[in-house]
Amino acid sequence: MTRFFVVLTALALAACATATPYQPAARSGDYGYVERRIEDNRYSIQFNGNSITERETVESYLLFRAAELTLQQGFDYFVVSQRGTEGNSRLVPYGPSGYSGFRPYYSWYAPRYGWRPFHDPFWDDTTYREITRYQASAEIVLFKGQKPANDAQAFDARQVKQNLEALVRRPTPAPAG
Repeated sequence: MTRFFVVLTALALAACATATPYQPAARSGDYGYVERRIEDNRYSIQFNGNSITERETVESYLLFRAAELTLQQGFDYFVVSQRGTEGNSRLVPYGPSGYSGFRPYYSWYAPRYGWRPFHDPFWDDTTYREITRYQASAEIVLFKGQKPANDAQAFDARQVKQNLEALVRRPTPAPAG
């Protein structure tokens, strides 16, 4: 029974330590892509990555989704009218904290909660690391026909999809059980 829990815990941790796969988000703000139709040929697309997903991956997935959506709607190319990537960074503590060996350890008593540890900033052993989550967004306009050669914001949907397909990591299917 103990082995089962150890394996289950290891699988859960492994699942948490993977980059966001290319997938639709369950709702806005979740990891994955979200799109919204603005007009018949205009869409707003967003891709949210977790803290392990690199900026380049988030931006590539956004372009891949734009190409995929363009082809699904029966169009040939898209023009990016607005595009941006934002990073949300924060510090996360890790490592040992609290009482460690010979350093002073303080606590205080709260009648409702009992003894509580006291944070002493001079003896804090906690180490911090910065994590960043990237979010890419774009507004695209879809067109039929040949992509204009002189428009740097125009992308041939078939070429984009073909060129980025190898970079796309889809979610692993859940085991049948």
